Amino acid sequence: MVCAQAGFPPGVVNIVPGLGAVAGHAVAHHQDIDKVAFTGSTIVGKKIMQASGASNLKRVTMELGGKSPLVVCEDCGDLDDAAELCHTAMFGNHGQNCCAGSRTFVHESIYEEFVKKAVKLAQDRIVGDPFNEKTQQGPQVSQQQMERVLGYIQKGKAEGAHLECGGARLGNYGYFIQPTVFSGVTDNMTIAKEEIFGPVQVILKYKTLEEVIERSNKTEYGLASGIVTKDINKALIYAQAVRAGSVWGEDGLDEYLETKTILIKVPIKIS
Repeated sequence: MVCAQAGFPPGVVNIVPGLGAVAGHAVAHHQDIDKVAFTGSTIVGKKIMQASGASNLKRVTMELGGKSPLVVCEDCGDLDDAAELCHTAMFGNHGQNCCAGSRTFVHESIYEEFVKKAVKLAQDRIVGDPFNEKTQQGPQVSQQQMERVLGYIQKGKAEGAHLECGGARLGNYGYFIQPTVFSGVTDNMTIAKEEIFGPVQVILKYKTLEEVIERSNKTEYGLASGIVTKDINKALIYAQAVRAGSVWGEDGLDEYLETKTILIKVPIKIS
């Protein structure tokens, strides 16, 4: 209906519903399909690449999983704005976002204050019916995903991260999870290495730009990244050094980039 209203001729847009193991498998292996675009897990992405090679060497474009670093520098400017930006980057779409800022790196000089602000934002987040205009966070996509996220939260506590707020299912109806914040997170913890895909913010402390670049790159993913700073040189150094498909900068760079948007895409060189 929507496609017809948009003016697409009949047959141009075809929707084939079905599970990945059936419909997706058929598309990926089809000899007459020349291009596949896929958004999902790295595991399935590898299977699609294999299917391309086994069939007709079709072109493949994929957006896979991520554990994207978002770096807050000591010269970030307004810390309230920085905390809100990181909150939105993590909790948007209930954390079910491939390019979510799921590793929040904060400079040691502002770390404690940042954590307090992050906790307040999470505690104030309105969770409930997604059809209610006041709701900021709805349920996870399924019971399986809810249980998976809760499992990661338990791993975070077991491995020594400090649970600042949340950490449990909200209510006993639906797949709602309390907005959760962990501090004292280290790079070796499961919640810092694996994609949670839920409303769980992990906040790590760093000392120098060189250190945080190295730690940002210490991941099997390479989807997105971000930096919050007023120093254009620092932003460009990070953008060049981090191994990520996209690098985003906060509006502190507007003096140089002539924009006042919340997030700015910085051109990067992919080596």
